[in-house]
Amino acid sequence: MRTATATAAAAVTAVMGAGAAAVAAGRLASDAALRASPGRPLPTEPRLTVHAAGADRITLTRDLASLRPGTYGLTADHAHAIVGRVLTDADHPADTVVRRLDRVTHGTLAPGDRVRLTPTLHIGDPRAALGLHHADVEIPGELGPLPAWFVPGARDTWVIAVHGLGTTREQAMNLMAFLHRLRLPVLALAYRGDLGAPRSPDGLNHLGDSEWRDLDAAIRHAESQDARRVVLLGWSTGATMALRAAAHSGLRNRISGLVLDSPVLSWEATLRALAAARHTPGPLLPLAVRAAQGRTGLHADRTDEAADPGRLSVPTLIVHGPGDTVAPWGYSRRLAARRPDLVTLRVVPHASHSAMWNEDPAGYEEGLRRFLTPLM
Repeated sequence: MRTATATAAAAVTAVMGAGAAAVAAGRLASDAALRASPGRPLPTEPRLTVHAAGADRITLTRDLASLRPGTYGLTADHAHAIVGRVLTDADHPADTVVRRLDRVTHGTLAPGDRVRLTPTLHIGDPRAALGLHHADVEIPGELGPLPAWFVPGARDTWVIAVHGLGTTREQAMNLMAFLHRLRLPVLALAYRGDLGAPRSPDGLNHLGDSEWRDLDAAIRHAESQDARRVVLLGWSTGATMALRAAAHSGLRNRISGLVLDSPVLSWEATLRALAAARHTPGPLLPLAVRAAQGRTGLHADRTDEAADPGRLSVPTLIVHGPGDTVAPWGYSRRLAARRPDLVTLRVVPHASHSAMWNEDPAGYEEGLRRFLTPLM
């Protein structure tokens, strides 16, 4: 009898140990989204090897990522560059890809370096990167001062730009020169968890669920500086923040339009995608979702309201496409189909998450110009 009891106890202990290990693994998997570092490429972006780097071209490992059309940043631990289109007529080994090298903005690139593509073209600030006059401002937020760049313009409609996963406010510089030509003032916000901004109380990214209140603070700042209206321009979870601000801000009557690039409309789908990109086994993905719920208080019934078509009340441009493996674009199609009176969906076929502009800058900007013109 004692042997049977001991065997049963050992089995229970083993099951409990396995359960605890699974819970710990789920918690670790959830870190892919909840502890995503601003400015650090997402785990969905593969590391590529530099095979050769010349004055105007660079040879990279052949991969679906290195074959993407368009213009991208290229980042390494010690360097940053801007790369352009694939040079199909260049001689190269079959396992490589040659792209135009527009310029190296920081450091040097050499054979053997490990790099990743990033949607962020420019580093530094608007003056250093683009030659645009700007002011460094601090916006009073609920957790403390929020740093932001303000690029002035002649109009009284402001564009408030807010980045998402894997990027910083530097991503807004992709569009700053274009918006400046339209004479629109631009406020590019750093929010909780960003460098120089307050840390969230639990140190975790809430995928827009709490961060939207920092965007609300930016709207209040714009109003205090005599902005008559604002257009919210958000990438990724920044788009989620824009939707939540449009639904809940006390100043939502000031919001005249939304531009949503690669919007995260299902935090569960995005968390699963990022956890899977870290090679999390499929059976552990539901545990990662439950771990995220327990750690942050995220729940589908509350976060899904951000994508509730009934809450939309202003013209909205969504730029998204099937190449996004982080934020499934089916949710964007569904939202656009349910509110054709307010939502325009611009489909970008091959771009990765938050890189819709990068695939076709001219086409993106023309679509944005047409959307913004009646809102100015």
